[in-house]
Amino acid sequence: EVQVVESGGGSVQAGGSLRLSCVHSGSAYNMAWFRQAPGKGREGVAGMRHDRRTTYADSVKGRFTISKDNAKNTLYLQMDSLKPEDTAMYYCAVDERVLSLTLIAGMYKYWGRGAQVTVSS
Repeated sequence: EVQVVESGGGSVQAGGSLRLSCVHSGSAYNMAWFRQAPGKGREGVAGMRHDRRTTYADSVKGRFTISKDNAKNTLYLQMDSLKPEDTAMYYCAVDERVLSLTLIAGMYKYWGRGAQVTVSS
């Protein structure tokens, strides 16, 4: 079974930056970041395919950047110009199946336990 572990969460003031990391075991075809704020559903934030094709939610375009280091089996999410509405638990998701890149949570098999991001105004 693929193990997924996030790190790098924390608290920051609005306008600040944070970088999340996600280390995964095994191979991955699609990888993505999701977030869930209290009382809300899980939202896709950014995704990357094995060939480095990316997709972003409209709410984070131009502010967040997804990247990966294959040698380290690590996925990153650079978050800049953070806003209070970005406050949420952020989850990394990985899937080894050859599927279209998507930000639909049900299309990912393996999940981490999450990293909390809190942005204060």
